[in-house]
Amino acid sequence: MKDTVNSRRKPEWLKVRLPSGRNFQKIRHIVRQHRLHTICTSGACPNMGDCWVEGTATFMILGNICTRSCKFCNVATGRPLPPDPDEPRRVAESIRLMGVKHAVITSVDRDDLPDLGAGIWVATIRKVRELNPGITMETLIPDFQGKPEILDRIAAERPEVVSHNLETVRRLTRQVRVQAKYDRSLFVLQYLKEAGLPRTKSGIMLGLGETDEDVLETLEDLRRVKTDIVTIGQYLQPHPNLLPVVEYVHPDKFAYFEKVARRMGFRHVESGPLVRSSYRAHKHVE
Repeated sequence: MKDTVNSRRKPEWLKVRLPSGRNFQKIRHIVRQHRLHTICTSGACPNMGDCWVEGTATFMILGNICTRSCKFCNVATGRPLPPDPDEPRRVAESIRLMGVKHAVITSVDRDDLPDLGAGIWVATIRKVRELNPGITMETLIPDFQGKPEILDRIAAERPEVVSHNLETVRRLTRQVRVQAKYDRSLFVLQYLKEAGLPRTKSGIMLGLGETDEDVLETLEDLRRVKTDIVTIGQYLQPHPNLLPVVEYVHPDKFAYFEKVARRMGFRHVESGPLVRSSYRAHKHVE
C-alpha cells in the first residue's frame, strides 16, 4: 500500500448506482414517518441503495449526535438531546412494517449518560423481538468505555451477532478514533465472547495509510480474542473536514486479505472496496 491518491477521482470499482425503485421509496417513507435515524444516511454509506431496495437497513438509536469526534465518521458531534423513551417502539414498529428478517441496530456514543445508553439499548432489543417474533439481530455497539457491568447488560439479551468495530489498525487508532482505544476495543470483543455469545464481529477500513503488516497484525489480534466475523472495506472521505483518503486499495488486495483471514480461522469474512460493517449482515447468522 505505497501509492497515494493524487486526485479525488474515484476508480471504476468504487462507482455505485444511485438509489431508486419502489421499495427504496417505501423504506425512506417509513424512516421519515417514524422519525428514525439510520447509519445508512448519517454515515453516507455507499451501499444504501442496494440495501434499501432489498428492504434492509441499519438503525441508529440514541439520536444522531455523538459525544465523540472520530475523524472518519460523518455523524455529527456535539451535545446530544436526552434519550427518547419511545424510540425502541418506533424502531421495532418500523422493522415490522419493512418486513425485515434480520435487523442491525447500532448507536452513537453516549458518554454523557450515566448508563452510556445501555437502558435504551436493552429496551430496543426487547421491543424489536416483541413486535417481530422469530427475527434475528445484530447489535453493533460502542465500546461502552469497556465497563463490564454495561457489557453484561448487552450480553444478557443474547443477540445472534454482537459487533464492535476496531475501524483501523493499532498504529492509526489515535489519529482515526480520537477518544477510542485499540486495546479497549479488543477487550470488549473478548469479554463478550467469553460471556458465551455465539458470534462476535468487527470491521476495519483500508486506505487510511496502513501497511499490509498493520492489517495482518490487526487480523491476528482479532483472532486472538476469538472474533468470529470480520469485514474489511475501503475508507471513503464523507466530508472535506474529515480524514482524506490516502489510497484507493485495489480489489485484488481485498481478495488477498480475505484469503488470509479465512486461513486464520474467521467463520465469515467480507472483504471488498464497498464492504461496510452491515454488508450482507443476514449471512452472518447462517
